[in-house]
Amino acid sequence: MEAPCKTTSSPDKSSAAEPRRGFLAKAVALACGGVTLLAPAAVGVVAFLNPLRQKSLSGGFLKITTLPVLPEDGAPRRFSVIADRVDAWNRYARQPIGSIFLRRTGENDRPVEALQVICPHAGCTIEYQKTAQRGKFVCPCHVANFDLSGKRTDKKSPSPRDMDTLEVEMRNNTEVWVKFENFRTGAAKKIAEA
Repeated sequence: MEAPCKTTSSPDKSSAAEPRRGFLAKAVALACGGVTLLAPAAVGVVAFLNPLRQKSLSGGFLKITTLPVLPEDGAPRRFSVIADRVDAWNRYARQPIGSIFLRRTGENDRPVEALQVICPHAGCTIEYQKTAQRGKFVCPCHVANFDLSGKRTDKKSPSPRDMDTLEVEMRNNTEVWVKFENFRTGAAKKIAEA
């Protein structure tokens, strides 16, 4: 019985180039697919981060009321702050964004004072209580007391600072405009939040 003859053939140059062409074609296809997926991914990232690029309304002057509405005796009145609110993709016209206390001071250079209603301690809403001596501000969460100008009246108060004052501008002699801002609670210093 004869052994089958083994033939050895030298590798053909065309068959060696075939795997290289296949690799190159796969690499080009992979690069094209990556670029195709990159465009929608980039659009998604931009859309996701868009709220961070939106300009905040906080910190701008807003018209709150007119001077004749405020009591002449210096008693504070609470006002809602109304402005256009913008979230990630929507604009809501004339929405309440906060509240403030306004009161007449009787001073010529600073006729109106504005105070934030949020307590600097833990963010509770401060209330005004009328008393025989004009009144006071009280935080119902921890019973901190503040005078009419927002100063702490109790040295043992858990509030880390006085009530937060807001900048006021008088326009057209009677319009009261307030630079509305929210501040970080629990901090000893008044730090505006973005």
